[in-house]
Amino acid sequence: MVDTLSITLAQLNQSVGDIAGNAAAMLAARERSRATGADLIVFPEMQLIGYPPEDLVLKPALIERAAAQLDTMAQATADGGPAMLVGSVFVVDGNLHNGVALLDQGKVAAIRLKHELPNYGTFDEMRLFQSGPLPEPVVFRGVMIGLPICEDIWHPNVCRHLADFGAELLLCINGSPYEIDKDTLRIDGVAKRRAVDTGLPLAYVNRVGGQDELVFDGASFVVNGDGSLAVQMKDWEEQEITTRWTRTATGWRCDAGEIAPLADHPEDIYCAMVLALRDYVDRNRFPGVVLGLSGGIDSAICAAIAADALGPERVWCVMLPSRYTSQLSLDLATECAQMIGCRYDTIPIAPAVDAFEGMLAASFAGRAADLTEENVQSRIRGVTLMSLSNKFGPMLLTTGNKSEMSVGYATIYGDMAGGYNPLKDAYKMTVFAISEWRNKHKPRIGLGPDAPVMPEGIITRPPSAELRPDQKDEDSLPPYPVLDGILHGLVEHEKSVDQLVSEGFERETVIRIERLLYLSEYKRRQAPPGVKLGTRNFGRDRRYPITNAFRSA
Repeated sequence: MVDTLSITLAQLNQSVGDIAGNAAAMLAARERSRATGADLIVFPEMQLIGYPPEDLVLKPALIERAAAQLDTMAQATADGGPAMLVGSVFVVDGNLHNGVALLDQGKVAAIRLKHELPNYGTFDEMRLFQSGPLPEPVVFRGVMIGLPICEDIWHPNVCRHLADFGAELLLCINGSPYEIDKDTLRIDGVAKRRAVDTGLPLAYVNRVGGQDELVFDGASFVVNGDGSLAVQMKDWEEQEITTRWTRTATGWRCDAGEIAPLADHPEDIYCAMVLALRDYVDRNRFPGVVLGLSGGIDSAICAAIAADALGPERVWCVMLPSRYTSQLSLDLATECAQMIGCRYDTIPIAPAVDAFEGMLAASFAGRAADLTEENVQSRIRGVTLMSLSNKFGPMLLTTGNKSEMSVGYATIYGDMAGGYNPLKDAYKMTVFAISEWRNKHKPRIGLGPDAPVMPEGIITRPPSAELRPDQKDEDSLPPYPVLDGILHGLVEHEKSVDQLVSEGFERETVIRIERLLYLSEYKRRQAPPGVKLGTRNFGRDRRYPITNAFRSA
């Protein structure tokens, strides 16, 4: 029995499916922890195979490779250095489990399985895994350690069971994706409650980095049994901290350590976009990104996000003017690209528009120009940008915001074309907020300029698609503060028309927006992925039928 422990919390990124690469990163972290005198190093949930693995975990070859790699890692602990807690996938009695292994003294010393499987929002673990039994503590250096896994601490029963069976401290590994205000919920709403309820200190180790539509913010921490915060790790960055633990007369306690400040709004949203895009582009091995820069706020902030994610040298902005593009747009786009420091080209689309008009003239004879001709312009821009992507390799970045995608104010196979959309879960008013913030601040994880990234005129000008003379977004939509208020009610909170009317919104406007929301589902199903920010992003969280006759009014 020992009276002190040194435990390294390794808040690492991971690459889904890269078993060898993830293992190498863990072993390197173990070597670093050895220099700090660590007895044990703890890694995030499913660190060996990556989280979430989705249906990749159903591949027998992956399971076999992960098991072999785990044995190899266990053998490394025969050198007398730190033990490891490694999350992976396990097969027990023919059933697939999400679990964690204690690797110590050259062998797999213990395995514990996740009991509570999340099956809501972004999570569908019940589809892939079997629930493990209520876990009992593992014995490490004579200390009874409880190993709840992520969802296990969101319900009181697992931690209470561990305490009842003699656990002296709790080490919880997590793959908890970012959502707005989730860091407060994790600490105050969950971890502190489990700690106070059991009287046991709890270390919460979360992964960091992007995985398709999800991004993980890290922000790992330790709370003691009295609910006090002992350690707070950084958000949005990999970090390893060796924490010191002492047995006291009233139980184990973590010594006070670093308390890193966490990003406030809207910096947290911006960092989520930056990190998600960085890992998506780099992990899919694109040399950079290309995007259409229109002189409007959406494309400007996307260019800034891309520069902060990848560096300005990997960002290629293209102005695609039509006969309706104003001189102001041309000037603002040019200045924006100069401020960011990225490559900037101009490719007029007028020749292609003229060619399409001539090609379709006989078929369109006797019909007045309408939305069709506007969409042709957008689709020509999409084809042009995709051609650059195909020829030179950069991924095409899509720039539409959540307000537009909610009501279908976007052209399928036109401005919706692309490989990733940083703004997919950001309403228009959020776009304004992050643009104003970025013009005054640079995120600590950013690779872009230490200066404003767009002219103030881009933020203050009325939004317009410029697909017809003197066009403004408000010609087709309510003012964005009103539209976003309605959409927050319909999308984020599933409110009815009557409920929103009672809150002061005009009935006919709400009815129209609800109708557009449902009619646009088919577009959203074909939209590129984009980072999840809130609790109801399109795709993983909100899955509505395309063919849907329901209306609330």
